[in-house]
Amino acid sequence: MAIRALIFDVFGTLVDWRSSIAAQAKSTLEPLGYSTDWLAFADAWRNEYQPAMEKVRSGQRGFCKLDVLHRDNLDIVLGRLGWHKVDEPTRQHLNLAWHRLQAWPDVAEAMAMLRQQFLLAPCSNGHIALMANLARHNHWHWDAILGAEIAQDYKPQAIVYQASARAFDLDLSETMMVAAHSSDLEAAAVAGLKTAFIGRPDEYGPGLGEHTATTTVDFEAPDLLALARQLCKG
Repeated sequence: MAIRALIFDVFGTLVDWRSSIAAQAKSTLEPLGYSTDWLAFADAWRNEYQPAMEKVRSGQRGFCKLDVLHRDNLDIVLGRLGWHKVDEPTRQHLNLAWHRLQAWPDVAEAMAMLRQQFLLAPCSNGHIALMANLARHNHWHWDAILGAEIAQDYKPQAIVYQASARAFDLDLSETMMVAAHSSDLEAAAVAGLKTAFIGRPDEYGPGLGEHTATTTVDFEAPDLLALARQLCKG
């Protein structure tokens, strides 16, 4: 069957979370007298992401929006640094930094090109409000916002991918997951979707992201614009 919809991982695939979080943490906290390696701060915050979601996936905690997990994780990181005096309004503002992440430079043109031919939606662990705000911040257009909040679970659970495809009334094989993370694509393929890998070699720092897929995929490209050119030929 022809591919009719593309669903996207967002953090790392479409947006540069690491540089964005580091810059926003610095601009928020440095004027208050706090100083650290801000990229390391971003890494520390992100490192709490999977353990927090695993509590939901394993049933230890009920499903909640990612803002809740991000806030819990922010409090952990601030506590480790001994920054207990960071006040509540500052914490709330900083937690919403995830709604203001900057896209990778190739994304805007690629998304405009892909929308001419495919339905587009996020299949992210981020919730609907977060995905809507990221789209407005970066001037993207989604045809729907799918993913974790629709499925009431977190990737890589199969239901997250399958519920996204079914929301468009499509067969699983008519839907393709696009991501810069091989593990995400492997799970999507097991769930029955087509898959496309794009490289984000600098996601975790220079050369520390994935250059190429380490699992079998249907398409592979060095970035999203290159993938768009592959998919939209003719």
